[in-house]
Amino acid sequence: MAKEHAETFSVKVAILTASDRSSRGEREDISGREIAKMVTEAGWEVVSHTIVADDKKMLKKELIRLSDELKVNLILTTGGTGLAPRDFTPDATLEVIEKNVPGLTEAMRQESLKKTPHAMLSRAVSGVRGSTLIVNLPGSPRAVRECLNVILPAIPHAVALLGGGVSDCARM
Repeated sequence: MAKEHAETFSVKVAILTASDRSSRGEREDISGREIAKMVTEAGWEVVSHTIVADDKKMLKKELIRLSDELKVNLILTTGGTGLAPRDFTPDATLEVIEKNVPGLTEAMRQESLKKTPHAMLSRAVSGVRGSTLIVNLPGSPRAVRECLNVILPAIPHAVALLGGGVSDCARM
């Protein structure tokens, strides 16, 4: 039953790239494009793909717009999760979410640690605002692929739970 539900459930996705250079048109948003490719291959619909500067106020405003106004099921951010002075994505996310979902982030970090010790420097977070799941992904296309591959199987169930589509997890 759970598998059938996951296969037929439509996930509306917003992609939010945090990058000063990409927002100015100086660099192509390869990571955002990689996210779009992967979620489309999963059968989900990309309804928004925006690029903003690494600015906490701008990120918060866009996260709120995507969740509250566009009412997407899932926001996948890319970039701004490290220790650099202009990395604000986790900070903005923490200020807008109502519930933390650390398991998603822990799974991504665990997988990334198999590839590089630098993964432990990630400040990425995952959480819920209203009925929208927000997940911070790294900024590199390779790391985006690695992290998304780990969490993709859990997303449809999470979205169904948030949308009220699952009332009794014990029966699934």
